[in-house]
Amino acid sequence: MGLPEAAQMDSAKTAITPRPSSGPEYNPVVTLNGWTLPHRMNGGVKEFHLVAEPVERELADGMVAHLWGYNGQSTGPTIEAVEGDRVRIYVTNKLPEATTIHWHGMILPSGMDGVSGLSHPGIPPGKTFIYEFDLVKSGTFMYHPHGDEMVQMAMGMMGMFVVHPKDPSFMPVDRDFLIMLNAFDIDPGTYVPRIMTMTDFNLWTWNSRIFPDIDPLVVNKGDRVRVRVGNLTMTNHPIHMHGYDFKVTCTDGGWVPPEAQWPEVSIDIPVGAMRAYEFTADHLGDWAIHCHKSHHTMNAMGHDVPTFIGVNKKPLTQKIRQFQPEYMPMGTNGMGDMAKMEMPLPDNTIPMMTGWGPYGPIEMGGMFSVVKVRDGIDADDYSDPGWYENPPGEMAYEWTGELPEFASNNSPKTILTPKPTSKG
Repeated sequence: MGLPEAAQMDSAKTAITPRPSSGPEYNPVVTLNGWTLPHRMNGGVKEFHLVAEPVERELADGMVAHLWGYNGQSTGPTIEAVEGDRVRIYVTNKLPEATTIHWHGMILPSGMDGVSGLSHPGIPPGKTFIYEFDLVKSGTFMYHPHGDEMVQMAMGMMGMFVVHPKDPSFMPVDRDFLIMLNAFDIDPGTYVPRIMTMTDFNLWTWNSRIFPDIDPLVVNKGDRVRVRVGNLTMTNHPIHMHGYDFKVTCTDGGWVPPEAQWPEVSIDIPVGAMRAYEFTADHLGDWAIHCHKSHHTMNAMGHDVPTFIGVNKKPLTQKIRQFQPEYMPMGTNGMGDMAKMEMPLPDNTIPMMTGWGPYGPIEMGGMFSVVKVRDGIDADDYSDPGWYENPPGEMAYEWTGELPEFASNNSPKTILTPKPTSKG
């Protein structure tokens, strides 16, 4: 019957997938700033068509990267199916070199595992290969090349594969979000990643997108929410969510039994691994969600920036401005002022810290977004509800009255706190 249509996407907006009209019920995942690959049915088999090709990806407003990806995007589209399905995935190679796809974490025949030269020959440029296997377990998985993977993954070739349980009553949620952690090293003013970088990446992204242009996670109060996070960077990422504690319910290996689920407010995602956590959205507000490695919430981060905190650069600035009138001193009081500056930048570059909230600059970038919990959000509505208005008496404020006495200590010795002398 020929190849199924190779759907394309050139927008960086979050695309909401309709709920299934046939087969087992499930709540489709919402890939932040991404989309789900459509399929067709052919003799009881779900058929997908992935195209490996050069792509242009808008990392943020004002910055585009020339990457390699799938079906017009990096990261590639999410593949969704149901436990027990048989899938047939056509992979067409439009790259200048051979490639494969490894189905990371999935149980399948050896010859379908996608390791070039071991599982099968590499897919030559211009050729199409078929991967076909049964989905024997549900969970969250990833896909990426296993041929020249240092280059191809550094160029952005990766995606997520979600297998929903065949029993709709197993681990149901109202909202199901998906984040792929990836990273690039792109010099300011350039477009193509430096593929030989091993540790010093300067752009830390979610689904190849950086704050302030990562979409929020919009949730209705009372929803049961799952967040699935996969990591195909070169380092671990402690993902921290404000305002909630949650339970880790799924790993690469499968679902965590209820008695073994553990509570967290941060969950470390190892390299090449996936973690999913769940919570009930019972606290209204705008809650930050981010990697807790502080440099991963900055954009275009330089690695040889000297520390100037406490240095008076005024005399130096006057001299430099004789030759470069637009020169602006940075870092003498920390880096927070950079979020307010509108200093000239090379083309195709964004500030290290940017993005504004209702009360001023958020002073973040990179791996950062906001969980927006509201009353009255319809089940399939993921549109941004705007900023949360804190009720009276529920926001920090300036104090101008008399200050209470405060203790101070400059000794390195351990000081024991006396036991209370009275109850209450």
